Amino acid sequence: MANTKIQFLGHATFKVTTPENRVIIVDPWLSANEFMPAHLKKFDDTGLFLVTHGHDDHFDLEVLEILKNGKTKIIANPMLRWFLIENNCPQDCIEPMNLGGTIFLTEMNVSVTMVNGFHISHINITDRQARFSHMNVGFILHLSDGAKIYFAGDTSVFSDMKLIGEIYKPTIAALPIGDRYTMGPLEASYAIKLLNVKQVIPFHYGTYAQLTGTPQELIELTKNVEGLQIHILESGEEFDTAAI
Repeated sequence: MANTKIQFLGHATFKVTTPENRVIIVDPWLSANEFMPAHLKKFDDTGLFLVTHGHDDHFDLEVLEILKNGKTKIIANPMLRWFLIENNCPQDCIEPMNLGGTIFLTEMNVSVTMVNGFHISHINITDRQARFSHMNVGFILHLSDGAKIYFAGDTSVFSDMKLIGEIYKPTIAALPIGDRYTMGPLEASYAIKLLNVKQVIPFHYGTYAQLTGTPQELIELTKNVEGLQIHILESGEEFDTAAI
């Protein structure tokens, strides 16, 4: 059997290729993503979109056009789901769920759990108008090869990460470290301990001047965490879970 692969597409967008060679895009900031290599801006083979929240750097309207192909599903929080419905997204493409729930997608052979996140969000309607206020959510993917990947989205550290670690036992966590708008390295170092996770992929750093947190700071703050591996991926680089 093949292994799950996680490709960092840029800023906060990830591509997960399952052991069955199905494609999941997490936080789809797509063609407009200036930090994504141009040759990776192909999404016709996407089977599932996961959207942690509606900020422009995690979700864009190109998703709506892709969903019209009838082959792709999307999971997002309920407020974002209503935005999709208002914008004529085919409702049979939307998998409704809410915090604490898990669903199994037979066609993908993957289970998805929606968990808490703490990050105030909205969707920009115009340059001066926002609607659909909501909080970030996180996702845990349960893959057929045993990989359990926690995508935190944009979030602060919060004590219930301990519960996420105890209940779902993620083998890999993708955590924001940029600071200012999300956790910085200090808070992420606590998140790692709360989650009790040993494989970490940092993201949401270095792309804008305000995002000052660095992987090197995170490494220094967690140097006493036994067995921890922090995987620093450049845009386009891939992590194969066989390496665990």
